[in-house]
Amino acid sequence: MKSPAGVALSYHERTKHRVERPARSLGYLDWQTQPDPFRGFAGAPFLALPEVEPGDQPALDALGAAARPAPAPLDARSLGQLFYDSFAISAWKELQDSRWALRCNPSSGNLHPTEAYLLCGAAAGLAEEPALYHYSPLHHGLELRRTFHAAAWARFLSGLPAGSFLVALTSIHWREAWKYGERAYRYCQLDAGHAIAALSFAAAPLGWTVRLVSALSERETSELLRVSEQNGVEAEHPDCLLAVMPAAGKGAAACADSWRPAAAWRKGLVNEDLPGTPNPLSSGHHPWPVIEEVAEACRAEPREDEAAPWVPPEETCASPAGSNAAARRVFRTRRSAVQMDGQSTLARGAFARILHRLLPAAGAVPCGALPWRPAVHALLFVHRVVGLDPGLYLLVREAGAEASLRAALSRDFAWERAAGETRALPLFRLASGDLRDAARSLSCHQDIAADGAFAVAMLAEFEPRIREAGAWFYRALYWEAGVLGQALYLEAEAAGLRGTGIGCFFDDALHQLAGIRDRGFQTLYHFTVGGALEDPRLRTLPAYAREAAS
Repeated sequence: MKSPAGVALSYHERTKHRVERPARSLGYLDWQTQPDPFRGFAGAPFLALPEVEPGDQPALDALGAAARPAPAPLDARSLGQLFYDSFAISAWKELQDSRWALRCNPSSGNLHPTEAYLLCGAAAGLAEEPALYHYSPLHHGLELRRTFHAAAWARFLSGLPAGSFLVALTSIHWREAWKYGERAYRYCQLDAGHAIAALSFAAAPLGWTVRLVSALSERETSELLRVSEQNGVEAEHPDCLLAVMPAAGKGAAACADSWRPAAAWRKGLVNEDLPGTPNPLSSGHHPWPVIEEVAEACRAEPREDEAAPWVPPEETCASPAGSNAAARRVFRTRRSAVQMDGQSTLARGAFARILHRLLPAAGAVPCGALPWRPAVHALLFVHRVVGLDPGLYLLVREAGAEASLRAALSRDFAWERAAGETRALPLFRLASGDLRDAARSLSCHQDIAADGAFAVAMLAEFEPRIREAGAWFYRALYWEAGVLGQALYLEAEAAGLRGTGIGCFFDDALHQLAGIRDRGFQTLYHFTVGGALEDPRLRTLPAYAREAAS
């Protein structure tokens, strides 16, 4: 019998794309069983949320640890803005007879396995008592799933700052498996990471801070959200629980990290379960047993010997100035590029600003949402950054990892500090040269990896971290990579370019190029940033009928 960590490691090896063969999938799209991208609960009471249109303030650059507006009151309007900017539909696209929705939180293949739940106290415009809601992006509203006793809810949240509430994320693995087969579990966790970052960004203009909490096991979270009532391949699997707090910095993080509900939290918490039946998503299914196997192995259970959460440094310096892009407009207009023009360049200052967004700091957005020591570093294929020689670079996101990275990567690398950068940006030049062909071939021969201004391979501290922390950390590594991906998306938009996440790449071919000889580090996610080529055949429509009517 393999240990849970062994199951996760075996799954990872099994689901690598290799030059000689891809990871297991159907190899075609069974359009007859395409999953519905929207979950709903028939019969559940529904509360429409306001569509709070974005303005010019705050700027995306202002969403740092030290720059945060006064906390907004907890009511239907503020929650409407939060979900509008993080999980809502951002636009509809049409091509001939096809029509599909884009969302603020991106998803591989636009399949959207991630569902979001709100758990909060009584708030103006919502229920008159604490309650659990499922967020419906199709209608931008909340489906009421259960209510809680007020006194029990107050005891449950005791230890978090006053005015805090919770957001929970779940995944429907089938939505990704329909297209990607066995590799789908990877993509579900990446999407959860994007969702964590999307929530963190959306909370900042409201003066709120987001922090992932580990107070409950996955089984307890499943019971709390009522998803334990679901069965079969379309069931939702809890990913994580996030505290949203009207505070910032180390103080808020410390509260979230130490929060532990009383052992008897189940007793007396639930007041009433409301009706609601989850909609069926597909007429048929193809089984992928390995996904259920790894999901079971990676269930997060509380550990008494768990190490204290990592304390990030204070911001060492502000990111380079230069972008006045309105944060909420960027949230709403983020798009994935399908093609890059192969010509657009990126200014050196904008490149530095993008990389600064990927660094951890106390209360930083979005990396401050994660409570563990950073484990994912950015291997950069620089193609067209003005003032920076083309070549291979490495952003070391946590100083303590530099020695292990030097030992793990090719001994031929230069490891020179990038010319012109301060020590606050730990960017190293590994090798110079035109790497466009390498970036293309490593990313499953996709031109988009070569045609941008730069491409990224996210290198994770892998087997030792998973064996030390437990199998659940396999998921956490992907969440961290997804958080970085969302930051890249939004900063690319602010720089006047576009980003695209790349899930198809040849894992071990990248390791060979980097000189990686074991599973101490693994690549989890590729990304590219550049000038997008728009398809003139596509028609863009408003996200909601209310939006169109106005």
